[in-house]
Amino acid sequence: MLNWNFKHYSELSRDEFHDLVALRIKVFVIEQNCPYQDLDGLDKVCYHLLTTNQKNEVVGTARIIPPGQLYPAAGIGRVVLDESVRGGNHGHELMKRCKQFIFSIFVSYEIELSAQKHLEQYYNKHGFISTGHEYEEDGIPHVKMIHTLK
Repeated sequence: MLNWNFKHYSELSRDEFHDLVALRIKVFVIEQNCPYQDLDGLDKVCYHLLTTNQKNEVVGTARIIPPGQLYPAAGIGRVVLDESVRGGNHGHELMKRCKQFIFSIFVSYEIELSAQKHLEQYYNKHGFISTGHEYEEDGIPHVKMIHTLK
């Protein structure tokens, strides 16, 4: 069983922030062999989903970007699950919780994200539609996607 908790950056303990960044580096930089500047200053204005296991280890995270910070609408970024919890529908649960959180705290009817192109169908399952704007970021093909609350 996993625990799901949203916290604003200002509410995170140093250990929590360390652990979520460590997970992002483990997956994005090491597993995906993609060196990039993870700490971009945006974390400080965001909410962060901390997904923890029974040992209270961070095994999943995503950052919730307030409207007007990166996109006109609210955004979701840095979506990641540790390999130990992949394949158990936890990724779908993560996206469901992120969307619910955004629509509950922001006066926003849209959510934007920058998806790795190979994950486009995954995000389609969660109501995100490609804008057709495809680009390369850090050597990986990406596509801008938008979800509109209906």
